[in-house]
Amino acid sequence: MQSYLISSRTVLAGLLAVGLFACDDDDAKPHLRTAIDYNVLTPQTNYSDLFVDADGNTTVDFSEGNDRHKMFQALNYYSTSHIGANEHIDAPVLKNMFSNVGNPFTDISTTTINVDGDQLNASSVQLRNVVASSLSSTAAEEVRTTIEEYFDEIEEASHFVANTASQGVAGKLGNYLVDERGIEIAQIIQKSLIGALQLDYIGNILLDAGLNADNHALVDDENYTKLEHNWDEAYGLLTLNPIYLEGATNDERKTTEFGAGSYIWEYNKANYANIYPAFLKGRAAIVNNDNALLQEQATFIRTEFEKAIANAALGYLGKWKTGTTDAARAHAIGEGIGFIYSLRFAKIHNVDAAFSDNLINGLIGSANGFWDLDADKINTAADAIKNKFNIQ
Repeated sequence: MQSYLISSRTVLAGLLAVGLFACDDDDAKPHLRTAIDYNVLTPQTNYSDLFVDADGNTTVDFSEGNDRHKMFQALNYYSTSHIGANEHIDAPVLKNMFSNVGNPFTDISTTTINVDGDQLNASSVQLRNVVASSLSSTAAEEVRTTIEEYFDEIEEASHFVANTASQGVAGKLGNYLVDERGIEIAQIIQKSLIGALQLDYIGNILLDAGLNADNHALVDDENYTKLEHNWDEAYGLLTLNPIYLEGATNDERKTTEFGAGSYIWEYNKANYANIYPAFLKGRAAIVNNDNALLQEQATFIRTEFEKAIANAALGYLGKWKTGTTDAARAHAIGEGIGFIYSLRFAKIHNVDAAFSDNLINGLIGSANGFWDLDADKINTAADAIKNKFNIQ
């Protein structure tokens, strides 16, 4: 929001008298919350406990972000669990999960996933309508259709899940289901959604355009402003944990994370520990109507998220080179291709679809896909990513 000076002498005198004069229009409006001292924020500060109203009631609601996070988990689990059990995958089930129609979700309880199927089915959110939502309606629909085409492709490959794959023959390489071109579709779906869902909706919507939302009136029947909720929804889509990466070290993640939350830790060692403090400080800046600090924290989170995606793409290209079996190399390139697809949503670094698509075509655009890969193709893609993201 652009700053401006208040010209009315009467208003100016009144504001000066009570010490409220500021150049920012938002600062001139009444604050809903008691100001928060940034010095009280620590990596151990519990997000929901800190942000409360005058009566001590939390102003935080992660439900929409957390629901979409769990839908992403459930969609991924459906494919991977069926592959592990050598079972057929139904594309219509994946498409229904993507759009949250037809009560597609079921209960899942594992050491890493806890999903209440009825709760997700009854929720008002879905994945499809926020995927690629920073793009034009036409471009966004192209991305959503591409994801759904992957669902069709993994169903087709799953017909051969009991076979051993080889060039031109779909089946399993080790534990990994690949199509006849040696492409592990399950990994492309998961890693593409890290970009099209998490990076784009968190970074390019909620922490960009979403920062222009109102912060002076409560949303109807809720205890938060729209701006507060946008920030909280972003956090809830990143992680299910009250403190993201609590206690993590470079060698041990400590918390259970999925999707972007896991790969930020793995592929941004320089700044993963600063993501949670940035979310805290940004949320406190919303309370304080401190737009400059809010923008600073949002830009930091988005930038470091994008770096993690780029480093992940490079990491898996490297794992293709160091893989000692076809299974290891196919798994690596499946993940790498998915992350390269996700790079198109790295808007801080000015990446677009053409950049991603050119790299993917250079890697697996030939008739035999994975089976035609060589070190020159891998190096060409890696060099392009390093140059684009200024990675040494």
